[in-house]
Amino acid sequence: MDVLAIDFGTSSTVGVLSIHGRGTQVVEIDGSVTMSSAIYVDKDGTVFVGRDAERRARLDPSRFEANPKRRIDEGALQLGDVTLPIADAFAAVLRRVGEEAELLLQRPPAQVRISHPAGWGPDRKQILHEAALKAGFGTTVLIPEPVAAAAHYASLNNGHRPPGPIAVYDLGAGTFDCAVVGVSAQGFAVLAEDGLPDLGSLDIDQALLVHIGREVSHSEPARWQRILRPQSVSDRRTRRSLLQDVRDAKESLSRHQQTEIPMPEPFGDVRVTRMELEALVRPSFLRSGELLAATIHRAGLSPDRLGGVYLVGGPSRMPLLASLLANQLRIAPTTQDQPETAVAFGLHHVPAGGEDSQLTVPAFAPVSPPVRQPPVHQPPVQQQQPPPPARRPQPPRWTPPTPPPPPGRNWQRPTTYGVIVVALAAIVTTIVLLGGGKDEPVAAQVPAVPKPACDQPGPKDAQGFTDCLRRIAAVIPQRDDCHDAPDAAATVGAAVAVTCVFQDDKASNAINYYQGVPMTGLEAGVRAQMTKGKPVEGTWAADGLRGRYLAGVGKRSGIVLFGTEDAPLTAMLVSTRSDGSARTTAEMVEFFTAQLKP
Repeated sequence: MDVLAIDFGTSSTVGVLSIHGRGTQVVEIDGSVTMSSAIYVDKDGTVFVGRDAERRARLDPSRFEANPKRRIDEGALQLGDVTLPIADAFAAVLRRVGEEAELLLQRPPAQVRISHPAGWGPDRKQILHEAALKAGFGTTVLIPEPVAAAAHYASLNNGHRPPGPIAVYDLGAGTFDCAVVGVSAQGFAVLAEDGLPDLGSLDIDQALLVHIGREVSHSEPARWQRILRPQSVSDRRTRRSLLQDVRDAKESLSRHQQTEIPMPEPFGDVRVTRMELEALVRPSFLRSGELLAATIHRAGLSPDRLGGVYLVGGPSRMPLLASLLANQLRIAPTTQDQPETAVAFGLHHVPAGGEDSQLTVPAFAPVSPPVRQPPVHQPPVQQQQPPPPARRPQPPRWTPPTPPPPPGRNWQRPTTYGVIVVALAAIVTTIVLLGGGKDEPVAAQVPAVPKPACDQPGPKDAQGFTDCLRRIAAVIPQRDDCHDAPDAAATVGAAVAVTCVFQDDKASNAINYYQGVPMTGLEAGVRAQMTKGKPVEGTWAADGLRGRYLAGVGKRSGIVLFGTEDAPLTAMLVSTRSDGSARTTAEMVEFFTAQLKP
């Protein structure tokens, strides 16, 4: 059977064609094994992709989108004067690969397999499925990226399967994903998976751009701001050219110790060293390594019981990454000459039956990791028990490697920051208390919700989060001090509450997450505290979740209240600048969109 495998990535897309009786081969597009995922929409609505899109972007950058996959939750892209549904944008990229494959086959492929991040929910996968239909594909199978990557590496070594489950570290352009995949003669099964939505090669590019900006912006600050926030076609062209030069410099530093970045006038060229780049990315790489270690642990394993740790994605070429992971895991990771193609080749090795759900939630029985023979005095029956499957309908974003101090102890930092965030946490509770100043308790205001499973506490992790709460907490728990807050829960009649405190470069922040109380139960009291200016409200959607948010400013603090529409999950942030002044409503909306939105 002829099968076309497409690894649809944030910045680049790879196609690999399996022709019946002739093996597999990469589908080269414009003479390259990778095709840019970029799109450009002409005035007449014609959509160009890949190199053609990048070439036309010089004419009118407002009609160009370099990374459409990263905007999947927006529903549609506004490119120039054309509104393009996101499924149509995806379809244009997939169709380009399909056309090249048909030229090689002289017929349409019998089946198309498309990769997707393991953490994508049903809404995102439905968009990808719709795009495949619009691209003209027939039978289409969606396969999680880490499963495909594990299948590829398991197929190496002359077909001998690895001696245990495989850990996959996938650092792409838009996100970081990791997974532990069980390998057996029956197939592959995801034992545990996780990811970071704010770590990818695009984020590394942005960090490098900010770094060189510190070097040159002081000479012409107004001009530099126009590059960062282009206001004309000329500005957009300059920014796009600079971003490409920054990206090229990053890749060059994987091979050389230093490189020059050509800068637009009036700025002088900037020399960047590998040491400088590594200093910028080291914290993020350490964070990703900790998440991989936690994912391995959640699969019931330790690194020494794995069949290997494999690196996927272009950024995995950075020498720092392999050394950091080796130090963290005590096992040397493995990569190949072209890590960008690992997923596309691996798609051909996954036993696919044609139903998306059979691959997203493994149809195979969870694969037991290899267990060393125990001493004679240990009961041998223990080694026959496979680890419990870690995949959940809504997988948690983070399992901390070490638990924070338990509530009730003096867990505040002995600094001014500690005093501020504790005060903010008290303000959060005060606002909620004021919101309940009626004759009936706040808990009585809670209406029935469609998903009663989240009404009850459920098991908690070391920070106090339940699986339900992690749906709304997103990435905050992995960065910040969070702890169980039973007093806050009792205040509003919630089943569970968790308080997190953290500080960014602008302000000190405290956020309470509540399970068992919908946003409507707290909204009136919070609105009463937003006394400065008019609050801003809106809706949000991400990875299968939808909800509302309300942002405003009180006497001393900025406030954001947000919640989901399908379950009684609510969160409230209180933020105060380090000098004690309140943040603006616009800042609070931006902060919610960039860092808090699930």
